[in-house]
Amino acid sequence: MSILQEILRKRLETRAQPHSLTELKTRALDLPPPRNFLHALDKDKIVVIAEIKFRSPSEGLLRNGNDVGFITESYAKNGAAALSVLTELHSFGGTLENINRAKKVCALPVLRKDFLYDEYDIWESKISGADAILLIAKMLTHDQLHELRGIAKQASLAILLELHDEDDLKKAEGLSDVAFGVNHRNLETLTINLEISSRLFPFIKGLIVAESGLRSHADLLLMQERGANAVLVGTSFMKHNDPGQALAAFLA
Repeated sequence: MSILQEILRKRLETRAQPHSLTELKTRALDLPPPRNFLHALDKDKIVVIAEIKFRSPSEGLLRNGNDVGFITESYAKNGAAALSVLTELHSFGGTLENINRAKKVCALPVLRKDFLYDEYDIWESKISGADAILLIAKMLTHDQLHELRGIAKQASLAILLELHDEDDLKKAEGLSDVAFGVNHRNLETLTINLEISSRLFPFIKGLIVAESGLRSHADLLLMQERGANAVLVGTSFMKHNDPGQALAAFLA
């Protein structure tokens, strides 16, 4: 069983649905407009989406405790354009409550990063405070992607659509008003290949986010040279005593 399949299996087995879909939608549609995630990425220079996660399947425990407020404040004052908050529990140590914990202490838009696959996930993300959601093309069909894009639009949630290869690019054909994330990590083996972005970037029309395996300012410059609008970085920042200081060094 691959890493991705194992994560999905655990999520399905432990998933809670305390509210009906109708209740979720009613509550979500009464909420104020979200922060503009796509606008935060559409700048004249490359920007950073700084990630909050406490574990990683590839590296295990990254950080003790759950100091979301401290991390968020440090990211915000050190140049983050947006935040990514892992909400998957078993492999990443996340929780939905961390979204609102982050939003209480900063004005940055927040991406819910998880393994989302149906309508309930989208409306749940909305009432949990997310401004944007991650959809992973590898685990969804073309029709599912387009269906979930329509539901996210109803919920006024932006989408970061994660791509890994040319098959994912085909699934994404026809999708607009989304950001496209190219993940350098193979979800089956967890290995990193930074050449994936050089292969896929030229075929993407829209905002591009480079994900995974980025650890230095040189990596940032490389992604900028290839055409990325933003990079999403978590592991190397979260290992630091002060993740915001690591972000400042990455940008410097």
